[in-house]
Amino acid sequence: MINPRSQYNFILLLLVFFSFEGHSQEYWNNIVKKPSSLGLENGFIEVKTSEFNLKLVKTSQTVAGLYPVADANFDFTPGERLEIRDKDSLYHLGDLNLTLKNTQGDWVNYSSAYKRKPVEKLSVKGNVLMASDMTNTFPEELPVNIKRYYEEDNGNLILRFVLKNTSDAPLEIGALGVPMIFNNILEGKSLDEAHADNVFFDPYIGMDAGYLEVKHLSGKGSALLVLPEENMPFEAYRPLLDDPTRRSIVFEGFHEWMSLSKAYAVNQWKGVQQWNKPTSILLKPDEEKDFAVKFVLAKSIKNVQQSLIDHKMPTAVGVPGYVLPKNVNGQLFIKNSSKIKNIAVEPQGAISIEKKQQLKSGYVAYQVNGQQWGRARITIDYEDGKQQTINYKIIKSEAEVIADFGHFLTTEQWFDNEEDPFNRNPSVISYDYEAKKQVTQDSRAWIAGLSDEGGAGSWLAAMMKQYVQPDKEEIDKLSEFVHKTLWGTIQYAEGENKYGVKKSVFYYEPDSMPKGTYNDTINYKTWAAWNHKHANDPGRSYNYPHVTAAYWVMYRLARYHTGLVENKPWDWYLKQAYHTAIAMTELAPYYAQFGQMEGTVFLNVLKDLKREGINDLAENLEFKMKERADHWKSLNYPFGSEMPWDSTGQEEVFMWSDYFGYTEKAAITLNAVLAYMPTMPHWAYNGNARRYWDFLYGGKLSRVERQIHHYGSALNAIPVLKAYQNSPDDFHLLKVGYGGLLGGISNITKDGFGPAAFHSFPQTLEIDYLSGDYGSGFFGYAINSTSYLTKTADFGWVSFGGNIKSNKDKVEMMLTTAAKNKVFIAPEGLLITLDAGSINKVGYNEKEKEVRLYLNPKNDYTPTAFLQSNKNVNLPFKMDNGAYKIPLSEKESEIVIKL
Repeated sequence: MINPRSQYNFILLLLVFFSFEGHSQEYWNNIVKKPSSLGLENGFIEVKTSEFNLKLVKTSQTVAGLYPVADANFDFTPGERLEIRDKDSLYHLGDLNLTLKNTQGDWVNYSSAYKRKPVEKLSVKGNVLMASDMTNTFPEELPVNIKRYYEEDNGNLILRFVLKNTSDAPLEIGALGVPMIFNNILEGKSLDEAHADNVFFDPYIGMDAGYLEVKHLSGKGSALLVLPEENMPFEAYRPLLDDPTRRSIVFEGFHEWMSLSKAYAVNQWKGVQQWNKPTSILLKPDEEKDFAVKFVLAKSIKNVQQSLIDHKMPTAVGVPGYVLPKNVNGQLFIKNSSKIKNIAVEPQGAISIEKKQQLKSGYVAYQVNGQQWGRARITIDYEDGKQQTINYKIIKSEAEVIADFGHFLTTEQWFDNEEDPFNRNPSVISYDYEAKKQVTQDSRAWIAGLSDEGGAGSWLAAMMKQYVQPDKEEIDKLSEFVHKTLWGTIQYAEGENKYGVKKSVFYYEPDSMPKGTYNDTINYKTWAAWNHKHANDPGRSYNYPHVTAAYWVMYRLARYHTGLVENKPWDWYLKQAYHTAIAMTELAPYYAQFGQMEGTVFLNVLKDLKREGINDLAENLEFKMKERADHWKSLNYPFGSEMPWDSTGQEEVFMWSDYFGYTEKAAITLNAVLAYMPTMPHWAYNGNARRYWDFLYGGKLSRVERQIHHYGSALNAIPVLKAYQNSPDDFHLLKVGYGGLLGGISNITKDGFGPAAFHSFPQTLEIDYLSGDYGSGFFGYAINSTSYLTKTADFGWVSFGGNIKSNKDKVEMMLTTAAKNKVFIAPEGLLITLDAGSINKVGYNEKEKEVRLYLNPKNDYTPTAFLQSNKNVNLPFKMDNGAYKIPLSEKESEIVIKL
């Protein structure tokens, strides 16, 4: 039953959806009115390989359907919308874009999609399935003849373009791109339909080693890989903004694979550091050149790397990934049939790379160390002429990054204006890094209103920072925030034990506020400029985890440390966390039926209530959460939210499904996460959970665009890494999860500012300048930060979150995380967690089944370590709250664990 207030809130929040859907429907209507130009009335051509069924439009020979033989009803392309999308300027697989320099020295763009005309069918022989001269569909003045071939290669499909210079002068081709048109239009689909029909796609923009992977939303079934076949290095990935298919919260948009991009780099992308060096080519008079990509199938998402090897692609595996802290000895494993000729680093000196050894698995092992903060690129040239690039992000040590972050939040973003009419003082408020000032007003009420992800993000991050790296001065400020602003302003009591959370503290109501309150340069005539009544609505469940997390951190600081929190006893904070969680189910029941971002905090509260023996509260919270989990269990794909499709509810759905033993639902959830969270040799996309609309709601540069390491990366790392702990032989999970974990802090600036995300469009490739909703992702980093020690068949001993030394059966890992409070020994499935205290290093003797922990000395606030484990480790210390209570000394303490 939806109460009226929640129902009203639901309708209000969906206005954003309908506003985009309304525009989208208008766009579709405009598209439908345009005359058809593909020639669908003339029928189709169907050709086959042993892997694919290919359907072509007879008149245009563009792709009308691409079906894997093993799943003949599934179409990777948006063929289901073909009768709507059969118009000029709407791209299809099989189209080609190119840019040529004219005699005046200007770059001129050409496309087969702009003004359709019938192509000329060519005779075929050998492995050619279908061919055409497509020059007709380009402008008459085009000084190039273009032929297109669909070919078979051992069951795989090749799309080839042959360009011939028909002029009497050399032609510079400054851009050449093949539109990658796959079915990610989610409009009008239920979640069940979308998971059955649609795909995700992710690019590895890595030159001749680059590829595009296209996956079912469900994460099941075969994955389509697009590979470079001839003269098609993956140089750039350009959004096709000229395709009129409306970008919205139900459609990220189409992109093209570019093998040449210089023309854009000197014009539209001028001054922006690209992922790869932009290039062009000269085509002599009468010279022909082939450009081809290959379509192959991998058996599954986890089989992608092996499929690349099978197709003779250079492959790379980075440990701990491609976000590399300066104090970490990274490893890079390269495998290719051709030997390495040269390795270069840009900027010069940004990364040191040293060959270590040739492994029996065929990989060559290198040690990589970050030397210079910022983006860096490794370029590998092979003897066979292929080139591979690997993009890294070098950051400070995790401890330094987090310290800088905490300092920035509690100084530059610390708001303490006693005259503030919205009672936001004191608090950590949103920040504009470009303007170098706090955001006290915005047309989106939540940005300046300390609630919602976009407004609560900064103070949530400041609270979670203390969980990772407690700082007494910062905690004193945040304690003041909790007791003066959080409780009583953002959160309030509505009846007995109903602790509502407002949608926003800031609101727009000029008639009730003093003149001059609102900046007249801001456009407040939008749906997002909530009035006081709307801002006070407690019906948005997504606000409750932020508040719960703040209380939970304060509980942990008060419970396990001495003198850090002095306002209230530890149990007060734990009970406040409990009441907030319960209030969500009672005051925001509609959205509470969905998984919440940061919903893992409710599970942590439950576990702590049980450990503290507060059984009546624990039983009630567990009952409420099981009701939600039972609802998810009844759904095929329980990932709904206030958006038509989302990538944040999966976190909490997985964690509760795992907790309650709903293994089938947990597996479905995990597979869905792996479908939109790839692992590939590029820091921006490795572990990057799909997200593309939140720049509209929490960013400064507002547009629909794939966001690089938005909060989804670190939040989705929670279920992926928990799944790895459940199945420590699945190395794929560790690579994906850790990519998301470190991706969660990759965008923090050198001076400590945490931005909403990084912009992927090649005309930007920079952080967004608003703090926005970053805090939700930092929550994922904070509670998930763990050092992993594992042994793999291909690489031997490797560590994520530490530096290792190994000697046969013995291995030692120095921890490099910021908190240094969690260690997972994969061969034993052993997770060690310190509620207080930190670990300097860990030793593991595989033969003797022995683990040695070396705990750091005590400090003024942490005289005692509290150690818990997922296994019975039988240590000679007293138990307290389910953990071993270990007195720390002035020196390092050694703890021996026999397994």
